[in-house]
Amino acid sequence: MKLKIRINIYCLNDLIIYVFLCAIFISCSSIKDFTNENSKPSLKLLYNHEIPHDETFNGTKIGGISGIDYDRKNDVFYLISDDRSIHNYARFYKAKFHINQTKIDSLQFLEVIPLEGRTAEKFKNWKVSPFYATDPEDIRYNTDENYFMWSSEGERLIQKNKAILQNPSVFFMDSKGGYLNELELPDNLKMNLSNKGPRRNGVLEGLTFSSDYKSIYTSLEMPLYEDGEPASIDRGALVRIFKFDVKSKKNNAQYAYKLDPVAHQPIPKDGDNINGISAILEAGENKLLIVERSYSKGKASNTIKVFLCDLNHASNIRNIFSLKKEKGLYEVVSKKLLLNMDNIKIPIDNIEGICYGKKRANGNKTVWFVSDNNFSKRQKTQVLVFEWLKSS
Repeated sequence: MKLKIRINIYCLNDLIIYVFLCAIFISCSSIKDFTNENSKPSLKLLYNHEIPHDETFNGTKIGGISGIDYDRKNDVFYLISDDRSIHNYARFYKAKFHINQTKIDSLQFLEVIPLEGRTAEKFKNWKVSPFYATDPEDIRYNTDENYFMWSSEGERLIQKNKAILQNPSVFFMDSKGGYLNELELPDNLKMNLSNKGPRRNGVLEGLTFSSDYKSIYTSLEMPLYEDGEPASIDRGALVRIFKFDVKSKKNNAQYAYKLDPVAHQPIPKDGDNINGISAILEAGENKLLIVERSYSKGKASNTIKVFLCDLNHASNIRNIFSLKKEKGLYEVVSKKLLLNMDNIKIPIDNIEGICYGKKRANGNKTVWFVSDNNFSKRQKTQVLVFEWLKSS
């Protein structure tokens, strides 16, 4: 009897080990599926359209387009300008693209809508009243409930005789540009006099809803001071992606994302260079398309890489103060390259916006990109449309 009991215990142990190994295998398989070399979804260029530098609409200068989104019910696009009320009031546009089988025939602007702040007034000119100005970066439209969200990068300008600290923001907005509400940002997104928190001009560039509109993601362009140095030609950098619950408006998760190094050596070697996240777009349950934009002085074109990223297996780092100091205690977001625009052999400008457009006749999604010309004659407002080819 004792021998028989011992054998049963051994069998039970074997069964437990077998189940445990099966669970590991299934888990590893699900991770492998995302990075399987035989699975190669890609983006194929369909259209390349340029908005003229001197384009105007209703007395406003078209430029600084830093975000784009699509209203599938009405077949129109929304484009937000990062004009800090210097050229005209802070604003976004409603527009329609007319397309034939080979190109974008034209872009028809339908409406320009002023952005309003918490006091239901237009934002002030940055050069005149910086504390009452805004720096718009991205825009998203909730098609089901007919409201918008948009992000402002804020400001951190520290000079000998003055300091301007303006926290970044993510606003809820109605269809007329009116303020509705805003997300409650965590402490590590608040500007500081000391080198702590966000860097200037490296904050909330990307914004996207989840597919069910219950969550919203936003991303930093550059690392927080406590998370390490920005990317360089020799190394990448760690930036944070923030997930918010739309209903409570609270931050419920943060993720570490590893940027690639700067793509090209600047000319001269000590010239300006940067690589950071310039746009994000939902791509499934807790998955994102992430746009990395690399700029190097002396190179005419930006290097734009688009990655399919999975946040499901990444650590929630919301309670980790410094990614640099606690390296190795968390898992970063996994990423898979879909497109390097260096390979499409046309000059690419300062891509800052991404959205889906109307599906193709074959059911494939179209992915739209737009560039910010910084209101400069040396740059262009470029619209690129790709077909997302799923793997066979």
